[in-house]
Amino acid sequence: MRLMIAGGGGFRVPLVYRALTSGPFAGLVRELVLLDVDPLRLAAIKAVLASMGASGGAPGPAVSTTTSLAEGLGGTDMVFAAIRPGGTAGRTADERVAIGLGLLGQETTGAGGISYALRSIPGMLALAREMKQRCPGAWLVNFTNPAGMVTEALVPVLGTRVIGICDSAGGLVHRAARAAGAPLPEGKLDGAGYYGLNHLGWLYRLESGGQDLLPGLLADAQALSGFEEGRLFPQPFLQALGCLPNEYLYYYYDTERAVGAIRAMRQTRGESIHDQQSGLYPALAAAGPRAYELWDSARRSREEGYLAEARAGGEQRDEEDLAGGGYERVALGVMRALSGGAPAGGTELILNTPNAGSVPGLPADAVVEVPCRVTADGAVPLPQERPGDAQLALMQRVKEVERLTVSSVVQERRADALQAFALHPLIDSEELAVKLLAGYEAAFPALGQLWGGGA
Repeated sequence: MRLMIAGGGGFRVPLVYRALTSGPFAGLVRELVLLDVDPLRLAAIKAVLASMGASGGAPGPAVSTTTSLAEGLGGTDMVFAAIRPGGTAGRTADERVAIGLGLLGQETTGAGGISYALRSIPGMLALAREMKQRCPGAWLVNFTNPAGMVTEALVPVLGTRVIGICDSAGGLVHRAARAAGAPLPEGKLDGAGYYGLNHLGWLYRLESGGQDLLPGLLADAQALSGFEEGRLFPQPFLQALGCLPNEYLYYYYDTERAVGAIRAMRQTRGESIHDQQSGLYPALAAAGPRAYELWDSARRSREEGYLAEARAGGEQRDEEDLAGGGYERVALGVMRALSGGAPAGGTELILNTPNAGSVPGLPADAVVEVPCRVTADGAVPLPQERPGDAQLALMQRVKEVERLTVSSVVQERRADALQAFALHPLIDSEELAVKLLAGYEAAFPALGQLWGGGA
């Protein structure tokens, strides 16, 4: 199989390569093509991959790099997409414009997520259209953020051949199962119930041997304290809620504390990553056989700081928090199943795909994040229970925000972008929407070209 990674100079690419050299995904890919607009980043990541091979691991796929989309797509069977238009400087602007107005500054949630989508959707649509021309039989596995919103924009172009992924929901299920004493095998969910949108979902059932273990877990403060989502929310709150929220629900359930913590930080998450990567990439390109060691040290530091604003006292994530799959294993699990290499019955993963009735109360064509069964024919969402009234109302409102954001790009309507900002529950203000959009247009002048004279 020939795999192309759009955003091939991205920091997480070595995780994909590492997974392709051992375990269930070894031998799955014969050729790995890294596509990026930045040749310096490509050189750095290629140096990391070369040093991984030099360290004595199993041989990986042949690696090539290119800055040409046409060259990268020719003959490709599978595309992974993880692009970041504007780079880490763009992420910082997404955060700072919102923080400057007293709002949550986060790259995928709230104002920052809308801004990021306005930049990422056009490039992803261009990629999808090129795929239709140059490799129409290929699958697109999307992890460009905001993953659900971007996937929704791509479905009209690629139909069922685009699948959105995120490791957050699947990681929650596996961590919860382990805490409940019934760890799940890779590629299996064993009847776990989960419904939501990307970065906005709830685990509401955790089955083992026909028994739902979730009520017992929610009543056990000690067990909850053993993994990140269980620590993010007070145990009485979780027990009353009757389910485990995705970690990003922290921004909705404890907004004031989240905003306060972010505003009190010396650097935003984007600024921290920008500082790290500014010196890291040149160092990687020149590190020779030490490139992988240098990259891996930076990876651990980066992952330990994830969602730092939600953790009191500067505590860091541990290896148990980081377990549960990772983007690379979710993506490769999807790829193996699509290529016909999954166990009998397919692979079970939580993915972003059109609803098709799996979540009652949401439109059939709305992209949702739910357990799916993946085979060579694609991803089929599994039916879930109807969400509670409060959860469904929040999902419906955020889904409307997502659809307005997509429409603002596809239909070239600035008014839709304004409405998306105003409607988002973490903004909820037409006045702030006007200021936000003006702030992002000043930070990203190319946004003005999106509207094409549309109202």
